[in-house]
Amino acid sequence: MSDPSPLLQISNASFAYAGGKSVCNDFNFSIHHGDIACLLGPSGCGKTTVLRLVAGFEQPTSGSIFVDGVVLADAHTFVAPAKRGIGYVFQDFALFPHLTVEKNIAFGLNDVSKAGKQTRVAELLALVGLQTLSQRYPHELSGGQRQRVALARALAPRPKLLLMDEPFSSLDIELREKLGLEVRALLKQLNTTALFVTHDQHEAFSIADNISVMHGGMIEQTDTAYNLYHRPLTRFVADFVGQGVLIRGQGTADGLIATELGLMHPTNLAQAAVRNNAPYNVLLRPDDIQHDDASGSTAKVIHKAFRGADILYTLKLDSGTEVLSLVPSHHNHELGQKIGIQLEIDHVVAFEA
Repeated sequence: MSDPSPLLQISNASFAYAGGKSVCNDFNFSIHHGDIACLLGPSGCGKTTVLRLVAGFEQPTSGSIFVDGVVLADAHTFVAPAKRGIGYVFQDFALFPHLTVEKNIAFGLNDVSKAGKQTRVAELLALVGLQTLSQRYPHELSGGQRQRVALARALAPRPKLLLMDEPFSSLDIELREKLGLEVRALLKQLNTTALFVTHDQHEAFSIADNISVMHGGMIEQTDTAYNLYHRPLTRFVADFVGQGVLIRGQGTADGLIATELGLMHPTNLAQAAVRNNAPYNVLLRPDDIQHDDASGSTAKVIHKAFRGADILYTLKLDSGTEVLSLVPSHHNHELGQKIGIQLEIDHVVAFEA
């Protein structure tokens, strides 16, 4: 039976830098054993500060932080970073340039016998697939190999919690996706609880079990990738996660929203909550607008982004409103051409304007 209590619990934590600039206020967050969680948000939203508070690199001005029921920081207690049992993978990996791969991984194993250290390093080298590179130095490795060494070093002391700060940001896109999936599989294999921060939603979607979208030092929504994309709770989440546009609409007496693309029934609002004649914005994702040559509704192609299997079209409606449509790439239309469109939308998300 799984433990219902969270491994990491942050309660009403606040933090301000010297000079009074507040980064987060009354911040609440938790992760359960074995979960991989992500703080996702734009630069400056406070996500790395939260990571540093958990690691002990910063001290909260108020509130408390617990790991496995043990207080790490509150009004009376502050446990030093080295005593927290937490692993940390830095954005730039922070490997020691004068140490070999083997010695970098062994660095945190201070209280382990020589034989125990050798066994643990060999296990981790095998786990991250670097057995043949144990005697190399960091400058002799590729970016992906350095990332694996940093991960192995953080995992070596068997931390209760692993923290990762933008762990793939210095890698190219293809390698980033491949390594992200590898790291997720590895953490699940080890049943390691992890928290990482990123501004890259594709990275968050592919690695995390749950994602918390941050804005201005606060969490706007914690959810699965699917729900953040299809069921955003706030305008910020709707704008930040995925691509899409907000088109104008007007509430009707029977709880629908009238738009230039037809009447829509919002799935995030009760019919009784829709106010008659009130202005609304309705979220349309690129996959909500289908290309259909047989449709009587048309829109003009004003931009196209070829993506291999798909083309992302920017289309202008007769009113001048611009929308996005993701279309299989064999439907290759010229700029200025009018194409038939139809709405195929399962989740109608509307916000009062």
